[in-house]
Amino acid sequence: MPAGSSSKRERQYEHIKDGAEERGATPRRAKEIAARTVNKERARSGESREASRTSLRDEKSASQRGGERSHRGSVSPTRDQLYEEAKKRHVEGRSSMNKEQLRKALGR
Repeated sequence: MPAGSSSKRERQYEHIKDGAEERGATPRRAKEIAARTVNKERARSGESREASRTSLRDEKSASQRGGERSHRGSVSPTRDQLYEEAKKRHVEGRSSMNKEQLRKALGR
């Protein structure tokens, strides 16, 4: 935490860090998550000298969002990946199928 942080932000940092560690994050990653979260909250409330545009642009704080954007990393397989899986499983007619048809044929 930066020098001069409030006791509230110190408690918030510790709470977030402990929670991240309980969920399996390494201590280093937990500290990073906590620091980024607290710094963003500080920026939004005007407690820091500098702030990124994204810190100020959010309509809701991270705690208010409740993980709304935390699953951006889940990406569906491409049509080519589905086609290769269908090929391995010997799905008939796979060459003329689109992505959705391949997904259905593979039971996804």
